[in-house]
Amino acid sequence: MTLHTDPGSRRAPTRLTIGDAMDRLVRGGLPLHFTAYDGSSAGPPTADVGLQLRNERGLAYLMTAPGDLGMVRAYVAGDLTLSGVHPGDPYDALVLLKDHTKFRVPAPSEAVHIARSLGLAHLRPPAPPPQEHLPRWRRAVEGLRHSMTRDAEVISHHYDVSNRFYEMVLGPSMAYTCALYETPEASLEEAQAAKFDLVCRKLDLQPGQRLLDVGCGWGTMVRHAAREYGVRALGVTLSLEQAQWAKEAIDREGLGDLAEVRHLDYRDVVDTGFDAVSSIGLTEHIGVRNYPAYFRHLRDRLKPGGRLLNHSITRRHNRRQETGHFIDRYVFPDGELIGSGTIISAAQDQDLEVQHSENLRLHYAATLRDWNRNLVEHWDECVAEVGEGTARVWGLYIAGSRIGFERDEVELHQVLATRNHDDGRSDFPMRPHW
Repeated sequence: MTLHTDPGSRRAPTRLTIGDAMDRLVRGGLPLHFTAYDGSSAGPPTADVGLQLRNERGLAYLMTAPGDLGMVRAYVAGDLTLSGVHPGDPYDALVLLKDHTKFRVPAPSEAVHIARSLGLAHLRPPAPPPQEHLPRWRRAVEGLRHSMTRDAEVISHHYDVSNRFYEMVLGPSMAYTCALYETPEASLEEAQAAKFDLVCRKLDLQPGQRLLDVGCGWGTMVRHAAREYGVRALGVTLSLEQAQWAKEAIDREGLGDLAEVRHLDYRDVVDTGFDAVSSIGLTEHIGVRNYPAYFRHLRDRLKPGGRLLNHSITRRHNRRQETGHFIDRYVFPDGELIGSGTIISAAQDQDLEVQHSENLRLHYAATLRDWNRNLVEHWDECVAEVGEGTARVWGLYIAGSRIGFERDEVELHQVLATRNHDDGRSDFPMRPHW
């Protein structure tokens, strides 16, 4: 008996193009038109948005860090580009990719075939773009997470980019936190002023009172409270560039007798007897395990009857969850988010009475939309100031964050609490007064 073998079964598998590989790896096909430097393509040619892989380094990024990190590296480096959207606002492209792009994990034999087709040399990872921070394990080797030294380093990584860059993206308010849109037509400046005024009213600030603003940024809350409410306001920030900018703004506005900003870790504030404490956008940086010490420290800064307003990005749940690679390595190294329930519990456990909580999630989506608009408007100047790679990081980060707030993946909560007198009096009215 003679066995006959089909000669076709011994043929080497057909060599794949980059476009072929994309078609194989994306379930349902790409929602945009993908083209690669080898002349191949994938996805509908008539799509409004296009994705271009320009060179072999970009392919190596994609192959050595599959998923978001590889795509971000290639995009930031300029090896992967978008058409049909502005790099200062890639919102429409991100919506398409998020809604319609589902990568599948190939079988081992298929993965080997793809790797061989595209070139095994591309499995050697290129150096990441200079905008990328060290991974968590490397940062852990170099310093304890949320130690004062390490916090100062990562805050500098994000905030000491360039004051001029922030002026162009954030606008004249220099407020890098969620605004409050009292009407859909409100401008970003009007919305930021409304946010700071809401905080002042929740804290019931009165002339002559003392306010501590921790994580004060460029001093906008400090200046607003001093100018509009006549309080003596002290702000502290870990960013030297922010502190210097804030001091100059205080002098320009003639508020030196009421407002002060120090380059200081909030944990080093020893002053006490404040009537109010505001924390606007700091909690995201301190680490969930440090919440007890954080709220205890802020409580101890207040006099009995004093109020604390904590304004921070939160999750929709209270489960511990690490941030993704992009946010952790390019935007907020060591940043941590958790649900408002955890924040409220931590405040209560430090003998603060929580009086009110409010979710401003959709207001943050609108704020991010307006920051993207500013970045687009000032794109050329922003690129000249910080480089195209960094400008690309910001366009991607702002637009991606907008989607997260729109879809309730993240939220923004203001939690108002009081340090009560020993006899239980809070000096808080029966109903909110703002």
